[in-house]
Amino acid sequence: MAQYTFRWMPCGDAEAMSSGYFITGTDTEVGKTRVSVAMLHRLRQQGLRVAGMKPVSAGCEKTAEGLRNEDALALQAASSAALPYETLNPYAFAPPIAPHLAARDAGVTIEIGRILAAYQDIAAQVDSVVVEGAGGWRVPLNDDQDMSDLAAALGLPVLLVVDIRLGCINHALLSAQAIAARGLPLAGWIANHAHGDYARSADNIASIGARIGMPLLGMMPYQGDITADLMAELNWR
Repeated sequence: MAQYTFRWMPCGDAEAMSSGYFITGTDTEVGKTRVSVAMLHRLRQQGLRVAGMKPVSAGCEKTAEGLRNEDALALQAASSAALPYETLNPYAFAPPIAPHLAARDAGVTIEIGRILAAYQDIAAQVDSVVVEGAGGWRVPLNDDQDMSDLAAALGLPVLLVVDIRLGCINHALLSAQAIAARGLPLAGWIANHAHGDYARSADNIASIGARIGMPLLGMMPYQGDITADLMAELNWR
């Protein structure tokens, strides 16, 4: 079994650490959910009551209970608080397309105020909330706002997930630059092998690390589904 390696370096003071994190990525399908679930398990190991939140999801399945998103369900399962699905995933859309387009097709406007109200409801019940964004840093939410505006409204330390593959250096540095431009606290970045091993992985990670201006918190090798049992085997340091 490949070994996960994390260097746990929380950002900011204890109060900021306990409030949670905002997880963003260099693109869609880069492993944000894997990292978010891992973080939830880590915080639980520290004795904190935690909850995951997926404010906006596109690509949901129709169930008897309503639309359900695979990533949001994974966060729900990793949480220590039992929360209504609609609270942890306020906006859920069926088609796997950009959130603002899915919302427009459904005749809905994504409102950051509604997301903040849901976040505050969750935060009142737990010690720490891990919020997973949708897609990358600048994915539109509506005609005027994007994911970076949501992150700014939440005010949580941001963790950037980078999929280590061809082109990732440019994606990582541009994303980090955009995050820094919003003046948000940076927790660091995770090097994730979401789609398999890459021959120049070590070189790419070193190149990003020398330029990105935030600490590398860990590296995740390519592997299948994350489970609670696997989380217990993580080598946190």
